[in-house]
Amino acid sequence: MEELITKSRAKIAKVQKSFQRELLHQINWSSRLIALKGARGVGKTTLLLQAAALKLSKADNTLYVSMDDLFFQENSLYQLAKTHALTGGTHLFVDEVHKYPNWSRELKLIYDDFEEIKVVFTSSSILDIFQGESDLSRRAIAYTLFELSFREFIAFDQKTAFKPYSLDDILSHSAEIELEILPKLKPIPAFQDYLKYGAYPYVLEGKDVFAQRLTQVVNLIIEVDLNAVDNLTYDMIVKTKKLLAAIATSVPFTPNITKLCERTGISRPSLIKAISQLERARMVHQLFKPGKGIGQLTKPEKLYLNNPNLLHVLGHHNWNIGTARETFFVSQLSALYKVNLAPKGDFIIDEKYTFEIGGGNKTAKQIQGLPNAYLAKDNIEYTANNTIPLWLFGFLY
Repeated sequence: MEELITKSRAKIAKVQKSFQRELLHQINWSSRLIALKGARGVGKTTLLLQAAALKLSKADNTLYVSMDDLFFQENSLYQLAKTHALTGGTHLFVDEVHKYPNWSRELKLIYDDFEEIKVVFTSSSILDIFQGESDLSRRAIAYTLFELSFREFIAFDQKTAFKPYSLDDILSHSAEIELEILPKLKPIPAFQDYLKYGAYPYVLEGKDVFAQRLTQVVNLIIEVDLNAVDNLTYDMIVKTKKLLAAIATSVPFTPNITKLCERTGISRPSLIKAISQLERARMVHQLFKPGKGIGQLTKPEKLYLNNPNLLHVLGHHNWNIGTARETFFVSQLSALYKVNLAPKGDFIIDEKYTFEIGGGNKTAKQIQGLPNAYLAKDNIEYTANNTIPLWLFGFLY
């Protein structure tokens, strides 16, 4: 226990505090049970430690533990919480809860038995925290930490902070927003950087090693996180990697399930399930047309990688700026809004706003005459009529 306390205090003391995600200030840290979900590598651990250092009046009363610590080979999370409560602890931050077999039942017991302890736990985005062994739906308040938005990348990379804007703000007042941003930022070169290495905080480790780092993270998501939640066989782990490689070198595309089954060696039901697992792991996006019934065995109408960094690193042979633009748009909008394939144009948001995505020479011909239709265009700085700079949609969160 003493070693855990020492590790916890050292980590809280050393966490960097200069860059803070927006979610840090949106979470109600006074809640008794908080779930923080997100893909590996997006910064969940840093956010926990920053909360301990910046949001709580007495960080010494906070214990941070990672569930892959050897301590839990012989000790239970419940017993740890009991000891922490008896010694005056007020907060317990539990990292990577999906690596602990009895996480759901013990969190429920901790919540029920120790009212003086506030628990925050992180989990992989793959894990459905409300489908565990014990129902936490009436107890836990869940938040999701997404990949860095373009706005957050600018704050992280250039130390220039801007506030987020809603989609309605951007559609109605883009000219005014641009006047606030453009005197402080050259958005186009920053946008080009973001497409390649801006979605994950470990870009700080160096842009030259970013591709290697992201590849390692992807492997860990499949080998460790997916396996921890869905108990994959070694054979299925290999096949899932093969499936992701096939998707990365083909997106965006309407998947031919039969050909993907032949290419990967996965049966049809297992293949559709694997695609859904990759989506929950925030590796891919499945898109459908509005109103289409979506079931467990429904194949996606179109597949994209989750963000343009994955496209650049995993699908580098398939890299083209057109695909990168569409991937960027889907990644930024899907964090807050419902994204569907549009009957005309590229995408429809919340079944209301239609968007066509393109470069400098793109025209609005495909969406001409449609209500609430916009052209999101690369390589421009200013709005003109219903043509809005693509980079501006990176300021939504």
